[in-house]
Amino acid sequence: MDTTIQVAQQAPTPVPRRRVLEGQQALVTGANSGIGKAVAVALGEAGADVVVNYVAGAEAAEAVVEEIRGHGVQAMAVQADVSREDDVEAMYEHIFATFGTIDILVANAGLQRDATFERMTLQAWNTVLGVNLTGQFLCCRAAIREFKQRGVRPAVSRAAGKIICMSSVHDRIPWAGHVNYAASKGGVAMLMQSLAQEV
Repeated sequence: MDTTIQVAQQAPTPVPRRRVLEGQQALVTGANSGIGKAVAVALGEAGADVVVNYVAGAEAAEAVVEEIRGHGVQAMAVQADVSREDDVEAMYEHIFATFGTIDILVANAGLQRDATFERMTLQAWNTVLGVNLTGQFLCCRAAIREFKQRGVRPAVSRAAGKIICMSSVHDRIPWAGHVNYAASKGGVAMLMQSLAQEV
């Protein structure tokens, strides 16, 4: 006697994302590819207006902007080298002129310039520390100044602002041949822990 029961297979119904960030403005640095792109798109899906920062690759940045706009929010691409104070200040001025304020910073921009320690140049050291650590400092400082000057906007959030600094497992795990990168990520970890105490 055959007791097999046939069960119809149906594709699961996608659960619509809640637009929990509606009315908030977000900046994602290094957002024209990789993790930064994924974060920027997810923020747009959640209802935030998004600034896509990039240093090179304008076409890729504009493609990310169009994808974000497809979620019914505003988005724009802004070119800036986060290791340069004047670029960061100009980027924030452009954001304030366009969106009025910023509520969320995702400091994601980062790079590697790998070499064994004895072959590492000062330029390679400075480039990595400049983008990966100084860039986060400059972007966080500008965001915190805005959060404190503006204060909490109860209609959109209970917090004056939110900052996420991307790091790496190498903020704790040594990495031979990548000393500049590991040092920069260790610096990011301490930057965020110290900021959490201060602001």
